[in-house]
Amino acid sequence: MPRETFAARSTRARLIIDRLNAAMPEAKIELHATTPLELLVAVLLSAQTTDKRVNLVTPALFKRFKTAADYAAAKPEDIERIIASVGLFRNKAKAIAALGRALVENHQGKVPLARAALAMLPGVGQKTAGVVSMHLGGEAAFPVDTHILRLAKRMGLSDAATPDKVEIDLQKLIPQRLWFQGHQLLIWHGRRCCAARSPQCQRCVVFDLCPRRGVQ
Repeated sequence: MPRETFAARSTRARLIIDRLNAAMPEAKIELHATTPLELLVAVLLSAQTTDKRVNLVTPALFKRFKTAADYAAAKPEDIERIIASVGLFRNKAKAIAALGRALVENHQGKVPLARAALAMLPGVGQKTAGVVSMHLGGEAAFPVDTHILRLAKRMGLSDAATPDKVEIDLQKLIPQRLWFQGHQLLIWHGRRCCAARSPQCQRCVVFDLCPRRGVQ
């Protein structure tokens, strides 16, 4: 079989996004947040934890800590007690307290919009920074989580091994106007159909567009 050209791969990537959007037009971030700070903390907590679990602990957390200054003044143990059911809760509690201090000291207590500035905050990596920035209208991005990393490989959209390099590949293949929705659609598809261990190829709406269908 001849090697797929970049143009053909780009066309296929756009078709995948279009078809997923037709099947899941309601796709959106599933973390509950009403302010930029709540969004930042929720995304930080979601690492290696389900959004559902995060949404169970954030109401009490956000009621107790409303501002960056509140987090800055907190002891990690105060945060730990609220988020104890979340994976890596001790490390995350320390990161959130440090995050509050960094926001107060360097950003007047406000969440910055620039991805680079977000990525420099304690506990915030490139993926979290990208998610927060694009949802706050800061910068266009195609952040890569574990679902997108898996799907990009299965669907033959990237052979890169790291999230940062996969994001670069996806940004080249897919028009910027589709990055925001494409990011969310691939996550939803990964959660609802193209699972890590048992992809449900028999009900996949992009089955015919996947050159590695059935490969785990």
